[in-house]
Amino acid sequence: MKLLVTLNEILVDAKAKKYAVGLFNTVNLEMAKGVISAAEDMKSPVIIGTAEVLLPYASLEELSYFLLPMAKKATVPVVLHFDHGLTRNKINEAISLGFSSIMYDCSVKSFEDNLAEVADMVKTARKAGISVEAELGHVGANDTGAAENVGEKDDSIYTQVAQAKDFAERTNVDALAVAIGTAHGAYKSKPKLDIQRLKEISEAVKTPLVLHGGSGLSDDDFRSCIANGISKVNIFTDINCAAALAAFQNYTEGSGMTDLINPIVKAVYEETIKKIKVFDSCGKY
Repeated sequence: MKLLVTLNEILVDAKAKKYAVGLFNTVNLEMAKGVISAAEDMKSPVIIGTAEVLLPYASLEELSYFLLPMAKKATVPVVLHFDHGLTRNKINEAISLGFSSIMYDCSVKSFEDNLAEVADMVKTARKAGISVEAELGHVGANDTGAAENVGEKDDSIYTQVAQAKDFAERTNVDALAVAIGTAHGAYKSKPKLDIQRLKEISEAVKTPLVLHGGSGLSDDDFRSCIANGISKVNIFTDINCAAALAAFQNYTEGSGMTDLINPIVKAVYEETIKKIKVFDSCGKY
């Protein structure tokens, strides 16, 4: 099996065997080393990459210089994924740089516009031999402190079961992110997950399902989501904060970057190990 793979090459097995593969967004070399080392030691497939919102910290081109060769040299299957791509220009750039998977996020558009845009992108991606993820419903941001109230007043932000089935079948997308009550960023209050909705979507849709806004959920939350149909979980905040905390805790007056690099890598490694164990993707390669 080649080790730079697409979502389709790892998520089909995850869906069938009810485990999940983590996407760990990696904006520098230290984070990438920590994530890939953890996946190799756990013998777990893994997804690394970045998102369009993270490009101010490292461009697609800069990241490709080390993420692509690291993915190719890894001893486990690695997907190099461009997450939450919002513009075709950036998605095309990711494809040209050698990313093996992209997410085209049109979730804020109408259902039909989202479907049409994604279906067209799938055709483009197929020609390039890469996978496509889309989002239906809307996973919000934790900037209001009201994560626990997500969806209580507006059910339309949740993924609708019938629409999910229609969307997956008409777009032929490789992975579908669903909105079941999670939100991006650090939770300021406990999220209320609609597990019954997730179960119904999973039963209706053959496409592997994705959980965005994973950082901050409890281990039991993750296990429940995976048991009821999630095959891919997105993580950034947890490893990002672990890296920052390691830098803070290991800095003393006169310290240099070389004093901080190894502790940062170790912190990301350890946080990734925790997630891989919860996702039950250990030993799957």
